[in-house]
Amino acid sequence: MKKAILVISFGTSYPQTRLKNITACEQRLAAEYPDRDFFRAFTSTLIMAKLAKRDGEYIDNPQQALQRLHDLGYQDILVQSLHVINGDEYGKIVKQIDNFRDSFTYLAIGNPLITHFDDYEQLIIALQAQMPELAADERVVFMGHGATHYAFAAYACLDHLLRAKKIPALVGAVESYPEINSIITQLLEEKVRKVHLMPLMTVAGDHAIHDMASDDEDSWSTKLITAGIDTQCWLQGLGENPLVQEIFVSHSKAAKADRDY
Repeated sequence: MKKAILVISFGTSYPQTRLKNITACEQRLAAEYPDRDFFRAFTSTLIMAKLAKRDGEYIDNPQQALQRLHDLGYQDILVQSLHVINGDEYGKIVKQIDNFRDSFTYLAIGNPLITHFDDYEQLIIALQAQMPELAADERVVFMGHGATHYAFAAYACLDHLLRAKKIPALVGAVESYPEINSIITQLLEEKVRKVHLMPLMTVAGDHAIHDMASDDEDSWSTKLITAGIDTQCWLQGLGENPLVQEIFVSHSKAAKADRDY
């Protein structure tokens, strides 16, 4: 029986960022399953269109990848998402996979990064490993993407757990709660002198570059500086973190173990 592992991410149009984050995760997952052929898919239509037009590089979306695997005769498919939360993007993947349930003998999908409570615990360990050494009046602020989906609560949960563990870090989201303005209020109340901004995203792409680290009026960096807080930006996606990669590996293993043989 032909076996494959399909790794699905949102994608990015930044070549070096993709190499450091997405490719690094893909290679780690591929190495875990040497008996499976590796395939990739992106979920962002805009990124796939940009890569095709700019670079002549064509990447499958999840449906195209699954159809390709079926046409090539694969029957045992292990899918792993590189998404951070169980939000809209991940939900779309699950629906697309469900449409192919009858096309394969085995078809399983691993959960995104933050799914169960243990994931929060492991992620906090991973985040601490990449945090710089901080003075008493310094904090790390992690920027998540956010979502209109109810899964946005994952960011607030992570923020709460960091505080409960007395880790000098906060979590915000670009497109939902916690908002940067409320975070700045907290930082000022705590008389924080300096903030280290880090993406809470698999890839340090457009949001990290423009919404977090740029000189734009509405960027998090600009807002913090305007509030009188010194700011240092770190353009490092979670995909670069080996401990984050291991969480994705553990999720793929769980999905594989749950299959009905």
